[in-house]
Amino acid sequence: MKKQLVTRPSFVRWMTLGLAALVISSCGFQLRDSYQLPTQLETVYIQAEPFSEFAEILASRLQLAGAQLDEQPRQTVIQLVSDSLDRRTLSLSSSGQVAEYELIYTVEYVLHNGPQTSIPLQVEVFRDYQDDPNFALAKTREREVLVTEMREDAARQILRQISAQLTP
Repeated sequence: MKKQLVTRPSFVRWMTLGLAALVISSCGFQLRDSYQLPTQLETVYIQAEPFSEFAEILASRLQLAGAQLDEQPRQTVIQLVSDSLDRRTLSLSSSGQVAEYELIYTVEYVLHNGPQTSIPLQVEVFRDYQDDPNFALAKTREREVLVTEMREDAARQILRQISAQLTP
């Protein structure tokens, strides 16, 4: 008589789930916006212009990543030198009006890690924006949403840059 191997559906599911978890964790997969901050970024001070929208976004990104914001500059300081939004013409309509722009959001900042180390860095984010003078109000709102998304993206890039600079 031949023995038959009996498989239990729940056992197979658990084994498949365990194998999938092992493969995902071994390849270095991380959820989006989950950063492992270097120890130098556990507490950080952001030096910026008062009421800077970008400084608020960067501060919230740092807190989401697990950093504590200092009230006084100590070990690690992120000095936001400037942030600017420029636009460049990409295309014209048949009547000669601008039909499409490229928005360029640039952030220049200096990373101070201790009294001796200052590293100037820059981040640029690009987006295309189609303009239509017939829908000026809607296009203004769309542009505001795009700029907010660009600021969020720039803050994420800064976190990645700083982590790369401070990781030995």
